[in-house]
Amino acid sequence: MNHDEFYMRRCIQLARNGKMNTSPNPMVGAVIVANNRIIGEGYHVKYGEGHAEVNAFASVKKEDEPLLSQATIYVSLEPCSHYGKTPPCADLIIRKGVKRVVVGCEDPFAEVRGRGIQKIQAAGIEVTKGICQRECQELNKVFFTFHQLKRPFVTLKWAESQDGLIGSINSEGKLQSSQISTPLTRMLCHKLRAEHQAILIGRNTLETDNPSLTTRYWIGKNPIRILLTNYNPDKSFNIFDNTAPYLVMSGTISELMQELHSRGIQSLLVEGGRNVLQQFIDQQIWDEMYIEKGDLIIGKGTKAPQIPNLPNLHQSTDFFFNRRIVKIRHFML
Repeated sequence: MNHDEFYMRRCIQLARNGKMNTSPNPMVGAVIVANNRIIGEGYHVKYGEGHAEVNAFASVKKEDEPLLSQATIYVSLEPCSHYGKTPPCADLIIRKGVKRVVVGCEDPFAEVRGRGIQKIQAAGIEVTKGICQRECQELNKVFFTFHQLKRPFVTLKWAESQDGLIGSINSEGKLQSSQISTPLTRMLCHKLRAEHQAILIGRNTLETDNPSLTTRYWIGKNPIRILLTNYNPDKSFNIFDNTAPYLVMSGTISELMQELHSRGIQSLLVEGGRNVLQQFIDQQIWDEMYIEKGDLIIGKGTKAPQIPNLPNLHQSTDFFFNRRIVKIRHFML
């Protein structure tokens, strides 16, 4: 591992500290190095507050400030070039007079998209880009998916029994929910909820499970609750309480993605029933899949969604994050 990779990996490590607090902004880390010594570092702590570069420069001790003219600043994502909640970081870097800038990956946001790098280069500062690029993009896969693919990052999640069912049928022939999850896996599910901006179910799940779709077993903001249905639902169900915002939406999955993108919703967790989940799978509108496998045997009920064969998944070479990669977790129950 060379020096550039070493310090860029430190940027990534720092950036992760901002997880769940920077959205809709990306997670970013920055490290300032002079004479093979880190003299400053920082990360984007919270949306609306200082960016990683600002915090990194602020951490430089007064006695080390003269070293900036010979320093290299490493940033996991291209410095911004526009005025948003804060001034452009590209201008700050130029003003500080560093010798070199190393960028992990370019920013896909329309207001930046290479302009930050161009501005820094135009000021006569050397720029190296693409260091640990894949890892830097992976760090902000939600952000990249939203801006590049014009849709939320979609995660599918369900729990299935040992015999591959997600719900049972009672003596009257009606679908009913089955307790497959354990306290541990419920906590992990609520962690997933806290990591997503919105959560979606369909009418069947609403009427069968009457879920709250909140983060009761994990610290974090409750996601926006979305009901996908063509019917006017009874507002007595749990998702219509005042615990978190809700939306009732209809239409195709593609139309749903367009609408959520227009609303600025960057990530979506789908916890619906088989029909809803299968639509996302069949249309290849998903990015990650979490399957909880229990030891319960149901015998008769609703089959779990059909997972596509991995070798036959559509692969896109445009952006690595657009590849249909399945991540399956078999929780220990």
